Amino acid sequence: MTGGLRTGEVAEQAGVNIQTLRYYERRGLLAEPDRSNGGHRLYPPDTVALLTVIKAAQRLGFTLDEVAELLDTGRRRHPTADLRQRALDKIAEIDARMTDLTAIRTALTKVVEARCDSLTNCTCDDCPIPFLTIGTIEHPDGDPT
Repeated sequence: MTGGLRTGEVAEQAGVNIQTLRYYERRGLLAEPDRSNGGHRLYPPDTVALLTVIKAAQRLGFTLDEVAELLDTGRRRHPTADLRQRALDKIAEIDARMTDLTAIRTALTKVVEARCDSLTNCTCDDCPIPFLTIGTIEHPDGDPT
């Protein structure tokens, strides 16, 4: 390969640091690049676009393992509609986290409003701390978590 982007160029254009680039390479998210005669890595120009896709998928809540699986699926001769199902699963996961965070926020608001001053020896009137049920929210399926 006579052309290509060097490591620093790819990192700068993609908005990642060099360690991230090398880490993604070790994880198999990026193919090992060709080398110049001087031994420098030379990445194909589409590497910047691929890194942008990886970072966008992470912002949507996908883990690097999930991103790797999605990339692998997309590279197959006959890709499946796996992204749609994974997105639906991710939405369900986010909804569950939002429910939990709402319960936590409600409990903390009660602690603030009651002027609690200690987790174990609170002296406020009607301390809500002993009665908190964070983590035991009943979900629509009826199972407490």
